[in-house]
Amino acid sequence: MSSPLRTPMAGNQITCFIFISSVLGHAHSADDTYFVMPQTVTALTGSCVQIPCTFNISNFEDNLKIKIYGIWLKNKSQYASKDSFIAFNSSENIIRGFSDITMTGDLNERNCTTVFYNIMMNHSDRYYFRLEMEPNVLRATFNPNPADSSNTVRINVTDSPQPLELEHSKLQYVMEETTVNLSCSAEAPCPAQPPKISWSNIPESARITTQLQEKPDKTQSVFSYMTFKASYKDHKKNISCTATYPRNTPNDSTVEGTFMLQVLFPPKETHIIITPSVGTNVTLTCKSKASPSNDLNYTWYKRGPETPIAWGKKINLTRTHNQTASYFCIAQNKHGKQSSEDVQLTDERQSGFSHLVIYGCTGGLLAFVLLSAGFFYCMRTKASRQAHVTGKDQAEDKNRDMMAIYVNNDIVISKNGEKKETDDLHYGEIDFSKLQIGHKTREHPNNGPVTEYAEVQVTERKRQINSVQQMDKLYAEVQKK
Repeated sequence: MSSPLRTPMAGNQITCFIFISSVLGHAHSADDTYFVMPQTVTALTGSCVQIPCTFNISNFEDNLKIKIYGIWLKNKSQYASKDSFIAFNSSENIIRGFSDITMTGDLNERNCTTVFYNIMMNHSDRYYFRLEMEPNVLRATFNPNPADSSNTVRINVTDSPQPLELEHSKLQYVMEETTVNLSCSAEAPCPAQPPKISWSNIPESARITTQLQEKPDKTQSVFSYMTFKASYKDHKKNISCTATYPRNTPNDSTVEGTFMLQVLFPPKETHIIITPSVGTNVTLTCKSKASPSNDLNYTWYKRGPETPIAWGKKINLTRTHNQTASYFCIAQNKHGKQSSEDVQLTDERQSGFSHLVIYGCTGGLLAFVLLSAGFFYCMRTKASRQAHVTGKDQAEDKNRDMMAIYVNNDIVISKNGEKKETDDLHYGEIDFSKLQIGHKTREHPNNGPVTEYAEVQVTERKRQINSVQQMDKLYAEVQKK
């Protein structure tokens, strides 16, 4: 006898029936008999898929000593039908159509969770779980209502991962310095090979934690949580979350989710730009960052009275002759305000005169240095030349006074002025300091022979000087008469 038992389940879990094909020895009521597994699981080609499964049967504790077996049927729930396809039978160790199927749950603990490995596209179908308790205690197929086959346990196989879930709906606008909690989750149909989640373009203060969690329907997902303090620098930043799925294919599969962070903050980095940089008529532009920026307003001030002189992002001014003025602007939105630094406007002609004075002084100083250097160089060159000439003259005089003279024949000057030569050699002393031009004769009062001093003229100086070493000893041959 068979009777359908219906028990409503919450969430994404199916409403199950138990089709009792044969019950021997014990009676079971609908109040304490149920079966829980998700309506649909999505698998990725080349990976595995886990089907979470639990059950409860009345008086189950009384049958713990008996053998319990699990069977998975594909497409049809009729176990005895010739068209039925038994993908897995733990009692006979049968695996058909798959590379491997493992029941990771303990049937004695009412857990029938099963993992199907190396999923292919042709594995997309409805699957039914059958429980057998031997010997001949219970044989039951957990079967959804045949009239509503859409609630069967179905495995959908895809080539691409499921989209990520980013919780950012409440983060469209966050105030500066507010602590932000952001989460990114990716389905993990194969918990043995969960996806790896990574973040990009994250704030500097971000802290990230990642963990595998079970959802209400007993399927699992990888959740990554990021916490940071919002900064104005993160405004309009595209933060991305990427999940990478490993699988038995040449390439891994990835899926990405991105959202733009909107940060609210008062004006920042307020400053003034002057265009053109030179000239009499100029335009001052006040620049600032703020969010929101559509209600940003600007007020201009001149140092001195400190009263507003203009409103708006830009103002046009004329430089005043011989005067210098300082200006600043204040940017403001509903979250606050900020003042810029001062800028000074000086008359262009006054500034030009100052530049001419500076350039003139610099040029005069440079010319003076160059002239001084030239004068010093000339004086030094002239002194060097004079020293060279003086030294040369002194050397010539010394050589002239200390030359060696050698006379082969004596020269005798008689009273009548005749010059005679003699073969006799006589030695005399020559005083070079008393040499004079012309001839001189000294006569003894008694008309006797006297030693004559004469000036020796050297006509062939180069031939007669053989060595500088003969300078210290000079000899002359003089004939006495």
